[in-house]
Amino acid sequence: MAIKVAIIGAGPAGCMLARLLHHKQPATTPLDQKVSVMIFEGEESLDFRSQGGTLDLHVKTGQLALREAGLWEEFQKYARYDGEAIKLADKNFVCYVNMGGAKPSSTSSTGRPEIDRPVLRKMLADSLPPNCIRWGKKLTKVDDDLTLHFADGTVEPRFDLVVGADGAWSRVRPLVTDVKPYFSGIGGHSFIIPDAQNSVPELYKAVNRGSLFSWSDGKGIFAQFMGEGCINVATWSLRPADWQKTCGYDVHDAAAVKEACRKDYADWNHTLREFTQIGEDNVVPRDLFMLPIGHKWKHVPGVTLIGDAAHLMTPFAGEGVNLAFADTLDLSRAILSAASLLETDSISELLDSNVQAFEVEMFVRSAKTQQTTYNSLQMMFLTPGSPRFGIEGYLLNILKDEIGLGIWIATPLVYAWFFIFRLIW
Repeated sequence: MAIKVAIIGAGPAGCMLARLLHHKQPATTPLDQKVSVMIFEGEESLDFRSQGGTLDLHVKTGQLALREAGLWEEFQKYARYDGEAIKLADKNFVCYVNMGGAKPSSTSSTGRPEIDRPVLRKMLADSLPPNCIRWGKKLTKVDDDLTLHFADGTVEPRFDLVVGADGAWSRVRPLVTDVKPYFSGIGGHSFIIPDAQNSVPELYKAVNRGSLFSWSDGKGIFAQFMGEGCINVATWSLRPADWQKTCGYDVHDAAAVKEACRKDYADWNHTLREFTQIGEDNVVPRDLFMLPIGHKWKHVPGVTLIGDAAHLMTPFAGEGVNLAFADTLDLSRAILSAASLLETDSISELLDSNVQAFEVEMFVRSAKTQQTTYNSLQMMFLTPGSPRFGIEGYLLNILKDEIGLGIWIATPLVYAWFFIFRLIW
């Protein structure tokens, strides 16, 4: 009998886990499979709503998952190596970091090519067998025997493992913990500027086909170039939890939002302000939520979480999808290891043991990344004078895991460089 795995959520994490489980099985027919995988997604289709911005995939996590899933060559069709270009600036558009990306046709880079989230999700979904994803299946209840109940009245009986890959407001999470996400203190608006190269060449040049992150005084304007040619803009600032009700304007009215941004960013560089004024009228208010740093739960047999469902954090370290893909790598190995056991009577015990071991490792890894992410939030929005004062700590916080012991060499060099930088600029 195959191990029956139900994945709740067809985002990048859920689809990647399913792909790994399918791809790494030696089965030649469905009857040969030792793991049976089904994804249940509450949304009606792949393009039911906006699927977010652009993602950079890291060598040891996101890219490794793509390679093990047999999707590296397919990924190359959509990867944007020129999207690695990045500027870190203050409100006066003084750039403290200004790195160019590779040429648009290049496939050699510093190791973090960009891909639009909708493109990545579609690539993963398309790699799965037909009918692997059940759309329009909003989970309402899970029985003790892991039978699933859905809002449309349908029931899927008795799984061996239910994996919550259903994001910030996971419906699986309450099965293992009572902890809920809380407001991070950061909120704002998002805009889309279409056909940026032709419609706003000055802003297109400022972003340089990559990312521009500017912040000062507890506020930020972030702009990222998307593969389809638009610029995805987000404004972030320190706000109370009820700001959407108490801000004094309609957060869904484009004219009102743009007027509020003109006031909020009145003393900012003109080019940066323009990012908040040129976008289409479908502005979206955003609140950033997070789970407590180091969030963990007592193991519950037959149920686990990955991605944002397990360790939701803000986007200020760019680690979300990479951490989620690391989860999928480890969990797929845990499941397949149990499935390879010849003695079928012991498979369920080994599966439970393997999943519990996976969770222990995930807790350690995610706590580290959550702390790095929260440090970034503090250094951007809660540090007086940032980025002019504190840019060193911000960069070293982001780089420390990647360069390891090299941090001891990098630290004095980074501080020396910005000491000189401030004398000149």
